[in-house]
Amino acid sequence: MKTAKKAALLILLFAALVAGASSLVITQENEYSLVRQFGKVNRVVAQAGISFKIPFIQSVDKLPKQVLLYDLPSSDVITSDKKTMICDSYILWQITDPLKFAQTLNSSIANAEGHLDAIVYNSTKNVISSTSQDDVISGREGQLSAAIIANIGSSLDHYGITLLSFETKKLDLPGDNKAAVYERMISERDNIAATYTAEGSSEAQIIRNTTDKEVTVLLSEADKEAAILIAEGEAEYMRILSEAYNDPSKQEFYSFVRSLDALKASMKGTRKTVILSPDSPIAQIFYGAE
Repeated sequence: MKTAKKAALLILLFAALVAGASSLVITQENEYSLVRQFGKVNRVVAQAGISFKIPFIQSVDKLPKQVLLYDLPSSDVITSDKKTMICDSYILWQITDPLKFAQTLNSSIANAEGHLDAIVYNSTKNVISSTSQDDVISGREGQLSAAIIANIGSSLDHYGITLLSFETKKLDLPGDNKAAVYERMISERDNIAATYTAEGSSEAQIIRNTTDKEVTVLLSEADKEAAILIAEGEAEYMRILSEAYNDPSKQEFYSFVRSLDALKASMKGTRKTVILSPDSPIAQIFYGAE
């Protein structure tokens, strides 16, 4: 009897441990815990930690909480000018409403990626179909990404999904017409550059002509002012001389000084001797000075 009781106690203890362990729900930081009862989601545990469920009646599913990456297959898209391009891209997405996700997609990441593939591809096709090939090739991927996300709008809310980012790995031309398109674009940009260069040269010539005209006017005015100043200076000089010669007390002194200047000018070379006749005007001045 004692052995049977011990065995029964051990069985009960083991069952209690199993029941206790099966009643624990451990939720990590990067996951949601969905507690199901008879296959239907009873509640969602979003906070990390330990919670409880009814053992053997309730079960637990896990869904990722972190940001997920989905690499979309390369696909052909047609631009507004009817040119074919190859789009290779990926998206970043996240489950933000695990209950909706479980109800609409059966908690399946594969189902979610299938819906994302179709929705993002249709949006990409719609946006690029309204964009010219030149604008696409010009590298306006930031605008393209924003336009695609805006085009998707809230259509993923029904699935409890939020699209965080659309990124293009490659948005290129098919190999058979890539070279021709690039050559045409280079030619167009060369023409634009030539136009800008011609306009710049024309503007530069206008500026040079205007500057030359202004310099000519300034020089002419400067020459005019200089001529006026010279004339005024000579007039003042003549007035001073006239006043000096008109003053009898100074006439003799100025005659003497001018005679010395004339004599100095006549003495050239190494010969410094001057012979004057007594009746020469210069000699008369010196005699008068005595």
